[in-house]
Amino acid sequence: MQIYSSGIRSERLHFLALIPSHPSPSLSLLRFAQVNNAAILGVTVDIGDPDPAAVQEVISSEKFTSMSATERLEWVDKWSTETYAEAEECLRTNYGGTKNVTEALLPLLLSSSDARVVNLSSFIALLRLFSGEELKQELNDIDKLSVERVDELSELFLEDFKNGQLGQRGWPVEKGPSAYRVSKALVNAYTRVLAKKHTSLRINCVNPGHVNTDGNFHTGDLTVAEGARGPVTVALAPREGPTGV
Repeated sequence: MQIYSSGIRSERLHFLALIPSHPSPSLSLLRFAQVNNAAILGVTVDIGDPDPAAVQEVISSEKFTSMSATERLEWVDKWSTETYAEAEECLRTNYGGTKNVTEALLPLLLSSSDARVVNLSSFIALLRLFSGEELKQELNDIDKLSVERVDELSELFLEDFKNGQLGQRGWPVEKGPSAYRVSKALVNAYTRVLAKKHTSLRINCVNPGHVNTDGNFHTGDLTVAEGARGPVTVALAPREGPTGV
């Protein structure tokens, strides 16, 4: 990633790769700015060919790459399956991992005079995509919401998934992986709750856009560099910048 325009000398920057679902002592090395990009899609694309390379051959083909981003996304959605185990891993990584890393780093962040937390979200995690009004209201009511309740909603989603009751509860079930969308909606809620509690920090969510990556089977229409622009801008925002957004 090129950051020369930010004015920060590259020799003063240190990047640490973490496995967010497995807390590590190395977390104590990170300071001042934290960008969470814990994300797995939580689905399997099954085109009926047992060869693991078959899907890669399809998404590398000229026919697939010549499709629009919307068409590629519809193709992946058509051939995707989502099991309980995948949904559980998705919630544990995307929401649980973000929470674990953030809470492990909080003592360091709070010791800084100007610390920021940037959690990556998604455009498909908007609450308007939920059909349940009660769920939408609860996730949007930051005055009443708590981290403990967000944890409970994560478990409730998995329970409803296991019992085949996602639609009845009002979780998102159409056009896209349910667990991924819910995990990112929970990240949004958690971010806002945390920002309200720790007013000395700048804590925000950023939707990087539909970035073309291995994780989404190259359905995106933005490059990785383009997707990084938003999170980096928020991470380097002025001290008086927004929080809880």
